[in-house]
Amino acid sequence: MPLKIAKYCAVPGCGRTQSLHNLPSDSDIRNAWLKFIFKDVPAHVAKTFSVCSLHFTADSFVNKAQVDAGFAERLRLKSCALPSILDPTGMAQQSYAPTKQDVACQTDTQKCTSQGTQLSCGTLGLNIRSKGTETGVWCKSIGVSTTSSGETFTPLAPLPWTSAPLKDSRPRKRARLELEGEECASFEVFDQQDTTAVTTATESSQRQCMSTREDSKYIVFENCLLQLFDTCPLCSRRCDVRARRKGTFVAVDQLCPHCHYFRQWKSQPVVGSTPLGNLQLSAAIYFTGGSFFQLEKIFNTMHVKTITHRTFRKHASMYLEPAIIYTWKKEQEELLQQLSQGDKVILGGDMRADSPGHSAKYGSYTVMDLKSNIILDIQLVQSNEVAGSYHMEKEGLKRSLEFLEAHGVRLECIVTDRHPQIQHLLRECKITQFYDVWHLEKGLSKKLEHIGRDKDCQVVKKWQRSIKNHVYWTAASSKTAEERVAKWTSMVNHIQDIHVHDDPAYPQCAHEIRASKDRRKWFQQGTKALNTVQKLLANRRILKDVKKLSPHFQTSSLQAFHSVILRFAPKTVVYPYHGMLCRLYLAGMHFNENSNRPGKPTYKPLFPKAKKGEYSTRAIKSQATYRYVKNLMTFLFEKVITDPLHMEDIHKIKVPETLTSI
Repeated sequence: MPLKIAKYCAVPGCGRTQSLHNLPSDSDIRNAWLKFIFKDVPAHVAKTFSVCSLHFTADSFVNKAQVDAGFAERLRLKSCALPSILDPTGMAQQSYAPTKQDVACQTDTQKCTSQGTQLSCGTLGLNIRSKGTETGVWCKSIGVSTTSSGETFTPLAPLPWTSAPLKDSRPRKRARLELEGEECASFEVFDQQDTTAVTTATESSQRQCMSTREDSKYIVFENCLLQLFDTCPLCSRRCDVRARRKGTFVAVDQLCPHCHYFRQWKSQPVVGSTPLGNLQLSAAIYFTGGSFFQLEKIFNTMHVKTITHRTFRKHASMYLEPAIIYTWKKEQEELLQQLSQGDKVILGGDMRADSPGHSAKYGSYTVMDLKSNIILDIQLVQSNEVAGSYHMEKEGLKRSLEFLEAHGVRLECIVTDRHPQIQHLLRECKITQFYDVWHLEKGLSKKLEHIGRDKDCQVVKKWQRSIKNHVYWTAASSKTAEERVAKWTSMVNHIQDIHVHDDPAYPQCAHEIRASKDRRKWFQQGTKALNTVQKLLANRRILKDVKKLSPHFQTSSLQAFHSVILRFAPKTVVYPYHGMLCRLYLAGMHFNENSNRPGKPTYKPLFPKAKKGEYSTRAIKSQATYRYVKNLMTFLFEKVITDPLHMEDIHKIKVPETLTSI
């Protein structure tokens, strides 16, 4: 029968860890074991229980003689063996009157110096009992000024690693950290559906653990930590020390082989079977948009023990992603409810792909209220949900419009780019569409730059910036589509030093007319430069797009939001569907919190690479805030851990098949 050394005996009042045996699979023998553990066997019991070898008689073991002679290390139990010794030491039911004794540093029992330690909630409490079983530990309390009530003193038999009493003349060598692997740590994992699973703390202890998540943390060296447990605080002799680790969590068992003083110390509280520090580290990485692998490199360089990527992904799927989705949905519902009761909304929409070209896997379409500069909805589309990457933008906008309509949000108009499929969709939906000016200006600038490379068209380079500015002025100063076209076509006359036009919508240039002495800076009739530029500016499609230029709001804020997404979901990293969606929601929460933060009355010049030497100005704003991270942390530890119902939101999301599925 297999042995589990790193668990505690399930018999009430025992609490030992010596040669533990799991419940057998045979139903009759299993029932007999349960009747021995429980007086009245409950209707539902945990799948795993352990009973130590002290509850069995000598004839219950196959190799008892070999172990006594030293030829074997572990006892092997017979398949039909049944436990029969309820109290092998006669001291399990004995109660001890609690006494108070201040412990300074576990070496001097006379000085009354207090010492704070990071004790888990309920670790040193009296008569700690699990929720699912009737096991208990009767212990003596030694009061210390720590985070818990006192230290436990349990006069138990020597622990498994204690083979013989120590001699006073020879100091005991401290055991090295064992069970270093995170998968080998001494934590039982129970079925989530089993309501009788053994937990490590009571409900009151869990509430105390919630408040400790804001405690300060420190980097402690292993040697400095284990020095605190070298000496017995009662008899000042050397103790046996065993430490075991699970990620950033470490538990230390201290046993004095002389006076049988025993204490178990934990570096952080434990919620269920999850150390609080491990979960908090995963949440801090995920919620702030950090990289687990970058943090792992830093920790490995410093030799700081941390969680594995498998544990990080487990925390993300079980706790973090449900918390993100629930929080985003809740904030989104409140925002849309306010908009549905107000005036019509001017919407801005644009798509961001996770890779350039037509080879993208994900396309995220974002719609924003341009009046309030707030993200309203984010739709994630995978390329195999539609005919290909080219069709993801139309599908994303379609889903967003249906979502807003279902929540009663009324649209005045929408500002987008000039995607042909978007134009067709909005015509079918009878929604007024405007074009973002930057998208039109960007296309014109590229063509003007190409024209200016011709040696016969060098004059185009001098007018390139003026033509770009004229696009924005045309959109901002015009009230009707006819006026926009008239002002735009006036540019062809203006570059020839002609400032009176035939179109009644704009008969004359608005600037002051002055006589020019240098004719070389103007376009001359009949030249290749004028014919090429006139053909570009008066193009039929350009004139059609100029009619629909947005006169009030642009989608520059959406472009800024796309740069925020890069912090949470870089294009160089591949994410699963839920992971990508949650990172988009985190970017949305960050943007909504900081988009309208106040700015200082000063500006700074910027020289972006895309402008090729030209500069732009940007207002200096206050530092970004991260209240949403604190809110997510609070919601995670107060609601998600204790209430599995928050998993419903993530289960409602339909995950498309992988791209490699047939």
